[in-house]
Amino acid sequence: MTMTNRALNAIFWVAPALVILLLTGPLLAGLIGVAAPAFGYFPTLGGVELTWDHLHKAMHVPGFWHSVHLSIWIGLVTTIISFVIVIGFFAAFWDAPFFARISRFVSPLMSVPHAAAAFGFAFLFAPSGWLIRLLSPWATGFDRPPDWLIINDPLGYALLAGLVLKEVPFLFLMCLSAASQINVDKRLKLARSMGYGRVWAWLTVVMPALYRQIRLPIFAVIAFSSSVVDVALILGPNLPPSLPVQILRWMNDPDIEMRFVAAAGAVFQLGATLVALMAWWLLEMLCSYLMRQMQSKGARHQNDQIVRQIFNIAMLAMVTISAASIVILGIWSVAGYWRFPEALPRAMNLMRWLDNASNLWGPSFNAIKIGVAAALISVVQTLLCLENEKRHDIRLTQSALRLIYLPLIVPQIAFISGISILLVRYGLDGSFWPVTIMHVVFVFPYTYLALEASFHDLDPRYMQTATALGKSQNRIFFQIKLPMLLKPILTALALGFAISVAQYLPTLMIGAGRVPTITTEAVALASGGDRRLIGIYALVQTLLPAVGFALALVLPKLLYPNKIYFSKQREA
Repeated sequence: MTMTNRALNAIFWVAPALVILLLTGPLLAGLIGVAAPAFGYFPTLGGVELTWDHLHKAMHVPGFWHSVHLSIWIGLVTTIISFVIVIGFFAAFWDAPFFARISRFVSPLMSVPHAAAAFGFAFLFAPSGWLIRLLSPWATGFDRPPDWLIINDPLGYALLAGLVLKEVPFLFLMCLSAASQINVDKRLKLARSMGYGRVWAWLTVVMPALYRQIRLPIFAVIAFSSSVVDVALILGPNLPPSLPVQILRWMNDPDIEMRFVAAAGAVFQLGATLVALMAWWLLEMLCSYLMRQMQSKGARHQNDQIVRQIFNIAMLAMVTISAASIVILGIWSVAGYWRFPEALPRAMNLMRWLDNASNLWGPSFNAIKIGVAAALISVVQTLLCLENEKRHDIRLTQSALRLIYLPLIVPQIAFISGISILLVRYGLDGSFWPVTIMHVVFVFPYTYLALEASFHDLDPRYMQTATALGKSQNRIFFQIKLPMLLKPILTALALGFAISVAQYLPTLMIGAGRVPTITTEAVALASGGDRRLIGIYALVQTLLPAVGFALALVLPKLLYPNKIYFSKQREA
């Protein structure tokens, strides 16, 4: 064995340990970095004694418990609504042509950053938004914007709706991936042959197996929705804000003592997310009990037309609102004079684009650099881990999958603030690589999930033939597997890039404001009233991931126009 092969084998062998260190190291360091100041220990700021005072001070801030309540109920209700819409649509239209048509629209929505989607939603549903303009004055009688508090309402309904718009595409793709692993058609055929209705057949024979596959993504949705910052800054309430926004304000307070209170708030955020997860667990048990009771009665529920139409309307509404949100961003970015209630601006031009081109370049280039680096590191690590699994005939257990999902399940604000404190302590904040490594922590789970099924489903006969011809495992990996997986690899790179571009809190806190990206700059404009400028930044934020996915589709056809990249051809 040559030195090169030995080195490559060592890299494959070490890769899983590096991934574990990458995922758990920042998480543990961040939690420690939050817990210590929360209980008063932060020598740099003079905290040398353990105390409950900072937790007590956080609890007595006016509106604090309302902020905690907002985080819990937004996280839980967002997940319930998104889950019901997705599962209901799958149950009602799985084998219908309409399902394939909707899938083509839902999948690209995954690449739209949360902040851009939130801005589009605000421009659509605000009292002076596009929807009211289209209906005024002929349907509403309004000749000026109504005095309605729709965006930034105190109960967080706008925040809830904006999050549902983004979580539905995510859960849709997770369910689509999980469904490919459980032989849905065979299960449904058996249930339908016994007289079960379309929806009830799915819920009875498919849902139990499917839910086991998507349980961790659902937990990730709960954690994200309960601790989201960028969408809450755009759509959420202000007085008081949701808990993660309040924590961010404390972190940026000129009074350095508020860092202790911010750390205490992060501990409460961790508890709030845990409460939401426990509530979901109780709902799981309740729904499981009710399903068993209903199944024991032997009902077939064949008359489900009304239920199917409800989920048809719900999914169409999600897709339509998301598409309209992107369209209105484009309109505002080129709008000239546009008074209410005119449906369209009187003039459109590119003057604002030209005026802000120089300001856009720096943040966009930073986003591209960080996104490309994070996606490349994540995909390379994923391929090394998958090859190591294949060589040792290993498939990840549920515990290992929990480890991969752990950074997505723990609230970002609960450990990123701790990492930022530690980086400031050692003078490592505000530079490119700490921000990129933090992005990798959140990008890797998605790239792994995107590549795992394709990698393990490669037809083994190609590898067996190459082995018989004397090829080494390393040559098989580089010369056979990677070319065959070109399209999935490029898709995973595009997905990782999209996830990186959308990261707001890691970029803001780890970069300490000195590594601006198009996302941080766009969210910073939320407090301003210049819709044209917001439209430009949000549209650029949306276009960057779209370009990545377009390249992932086009490059394989340009490089190898006559090549079949991946074909699953197992013999029965």
